[in-house]
Amino acid sequence: MSENNKGLIAYLSVCLFWGSTYLAIRIGVKDFPPSLFAAFRFIIAGSIMFMFAKFKGYEFPKSLKAIRHQSVIGLLMLLGGTGLVCHAEKTLHSSIASLIISTVPLFIALFDLVIFKRSKMSKVGIFGLIIGFVGVAVLALAGANNISFDFFGMILALGASFFWSTGSMYSSMVKKEGHIVSNIAIQMLAGGIGLLVLGGLSGEFSSLHPTSESMMALLYLVVFGSIVGYSSYIYVLQVWPASRVGTYAYVNPVVALFLGVLILNEPVNLVIIMSLIIILSGVILVQRSKIEH
Repeated sequence: MSENNKGLIAYLSVCLFWGSTYLAIRIGVKDFPPSLFAAFRFIIAGSIMFMFAKFKGYEFPKSLKAIRHQSVIGLLMLLGGTGLVCHAEKTLHSSIASLIISTVPLFIALFDLVIFKRSKMSKVGIFGLIIGFVGVAVLALAGANNISFDFFGMILALGASFFWSTGSMYSSMVKKEGHIVSNIAIQMLAGGIGLLVLGGLSGEFSSLHPTSESMMALLYLVVFGSIVGYSSYIYVLQVWPASRVGTYAYVNPVVALFLGVLILNEPVNLVIIMSLIIILSGVILVQRSKIEH
């Protein structure tokens, strides 16, 4: 099988498995405290990747500074990002959460343009930023009086998008040491331990009564969301241009929307469809602007 065909399989895996994680989280946090649910996911997955890296003899970061950098990435993206998604999906449908998280490329472009000033953006890109966030506003304002929506959950999901974007930007700025698998193991363990501490401080252990359904969701996220999903993402980045790989962000909310309707009977209305079209149009315009520039 050619590298391009392997890359296609890896790309489709990212689209499917990362798109399905929102459904698994929604199922899991119904009966499992959200911080601890995310904590166990990343501690288990991180431990497996750590042992795999040791078994394969992959190089680990040698300096404390490099380990600290990877830990900060894990805390931002996994504690702040995924952790907030888990809290958001206690009250928010998986399809809505995935739609809001699709704003990550918009946040990254905004940070790059305004804060770091590392790149310029065309008028098309700026227009894309505006309409992308308008799509979020439409979703929030039109859904404020609808029981299918939870405004506080939407704020948490938007915060998750912010933290994931911040972690992504931080990751692109720090000097890398060691093998990528070793670094991801450190990120997962740091994020998982941070979530475990947060869950303990917020008293989640007293309400820890997992069901078989929530444990199956956790297992799915460990294997397919974290290990297979991340591994596929890493592989496809090595054989495809990053701009092409980034298009998975357009597919994930569509997959999550479909699975949410099919499996959990989540409602879909005109507001959700309009917001999906508006937000993804904004993301596409921003991405095209970056590629063309």
